[in-house]
Amino acid sequence: MRKKYPAGKLPPAVLSQLLARIPKSDSRLLVGPQFGEDAAVIDMGDRYLVAKSDPITLTTDRPGWYAVNVNANDVAAMGGNPRWFLAVLLLPEHHTDRQLVEVIFQDVVSACQELSITLCGGHTEVTTGIDRPILVGHMLGEAEKGNLPRKSCLEVGDMLLLTKGIAIEGTAILAKQMEEELKNSFSPAFLKRARNLVYHPGISIVREALIAAQTMDIHGMHDPTEGGLAGGLLEVAAASEVGLRIQANQISILPETKALAQHLAFDPMTLIASGALLIGVAAIDAQKLVAVLKKQKISSEIIGEVLPKKYGTKIIENGHEKKVCYPRQDEIARLQAKSQGGQSDSSIPLATRRSE
Repeated sequence: MRKKYPAGKLPPAVLSQLLARIPKSDSRLLVGPQFGEDAAVIDMGDRYLVAKSDPITLTTDRPGWYAVNVNANDVAAMGGNPRWFLAVLLLPEHHTDRQLVEVIFQDVVSACQELSITLCGGHTEVTTGIDRPILVGHMLGEAEKGNLPRKSCLEVGDMLLLTKGIAIEGTAILAKQMEEELKNSFSPAFLKRARNLVYHPGISIVREALIAAQTMDIHGMHDPTEGGLAGGLLEVAAASEVGLRIQANQISILPETKALAQHLAFDPMTLIASGALLIGVAAIDAQKLVAVLKKQKISSEIIGEVLPKKYGTKIIENGHEKKVCYPRQDEIARLQAKSQGGQSDSSIPLATRRSE
């Protein structure tokens, strides 16, 4: 019997093999399909075009707003300024009315306006086989030539920074989706604060990414999303073919995330982490960048260093060194499956177990 994959991203080995088969026929494609790279880069002569596509599937709350922000994040993480957005909106048969469509459209428009992005096209339809709205976003941005930080350009000796902490988006989603279960254990004020993390400090990393890229020589940036910080670290390491040594005590975990993790028994390291930004920079510039971001009221910490590939990706916690392995599922997907009676292997620490 053929093995079935769980909800979420494809296993890294499978995805890497599929991407490796794609031919590159255009010399102007500077960054194409590659595991660990989230946006394409095309040489347009006087500048770079940065292109990104990403769907919203882990939440049904404000998919239009999320789609604009998560796609803008990946463009900005490549040093690009997000400029143009297209949306493909698939709506569930028998569950769609005028009000639902108008709310999603307005969320897309308002999110674009907040980031000075032009909504320039897309497609909308009511379709069979889905039970909730699914919005696939496509973002185009511009980057100056010579200013293209890539996850594949980290160097041994670089330091790795993390902004704002984890896990902003995942915590907000859980507080929203599991409100009925959580309200017996947490105050209304706590749950409201957790839900509002998507706005304060917010899931957008566009501002900090552009500040970093315009301030100094950034070797690479990445916004950890599905699979959490653990998945993001492994994607960075794979893209640059390096090792990483991460200090657990330097990772800022939001208080709301800690509280929900203890109550729901999940690993914050593998919870979808939009809102945080990983930045790779030369060791001599690391503290300078922390200071620059602090002046702009953006918190950041140096969480680790880049080592040779043979070291692997490891995290130091309470004096013990553990291997970081790619999570089989984001904790959001695992908790959703568990609540629906699905099987779970939650007894295995998700940030350190081996992926198959």
